[in-house]
Amino acid sequence: MEWSAGAVARMLGISPTTLRTWDRRYGLGPSTRHEGKHRRYNDDDVVRLKRMVELTASGVAPASAAASLTSSGDPDFWAAADELDAARMRRVAVGLIARHGVVHTWDAVLMPFLVELGERVSATASGVEVEHVASLSISDAMRVSGAAAGVPSVLLACAPEEQHSLPLDVLAAALAERGQASRNLGARVPATALVSAVKRLAPEVVFVWAHDRVHADQVPLAELAGTHVLVAGPGWEDVPLSGDVQRVGTLAAAVETILNRI
Repeated sequence: MEWSAGAVARMLGISPTTLRTWDRRYGLGPSTRHEGKHRRYNDDDVVRLKRMVELTASGVAPASAAASLTSSGDPDFWAAADELDAARMRRVAVGLIARHGVVHTWDAVLMPFLVELGERVSATASGVEVEHVASLSISDAMRVSGAAAGVPSVLLACAPEEQHSLPLDVLAAALAERGQASRNLGARVPATALVSAVKRLAPEVVFVWAHDRVHADQVPLAELAGTHVLVAGPGWEDVPLSGDVQRVGTLAAAVETILNRI
């Protein structure tokens, strides 16, 4: 099948102007050419554009989303993941971070990789071992990419019983890259432990990650009053927040918000 630009825009629910912008800026244009006629989008073009819409809707910057699509991620990382080669995945990730920075590497390569891998696991009910090894390798890469010196003024924590701590490692690395030290409490931080840590360390910003609503509901937000609190993750999407608690949707937004509050 082949489609005109107008048909593709209607199919994806975006404006023709957005479609033209993505073509001009990122090379996400139609592949099929007919002499004397307008270019047409083929099936592969539409699939790629659908993924672009999904990534940008989830908060990924358009440039990073396009980079992940036009490069198909990093083939070395995928190959290492398929072989469960944790050391190689770590080396590839560290190299990407050194060349492109934490935020771009996460947005353009690592997060799209994890999303696609998760979709494969859901569709085939296999590959969980790849997902686990890859996540650990990415965490290791974030930790070895550098740490900022100085007194930590940012406290990072997962909600009680929340086990998805990789986002904390990524944020810590992104902050360190900008010269900001942080303290990472990791996964499954009990409510009492979080409150105790805040009292003991007196951080300027507290960041709490929750992948599930049931975990987000256990975070003692009222007891953290007086501290800048940022929350992130799918678990917070429908949680009512008071005026002194702010939800951030992307890694870049989290970094900039934290740096602006310190």
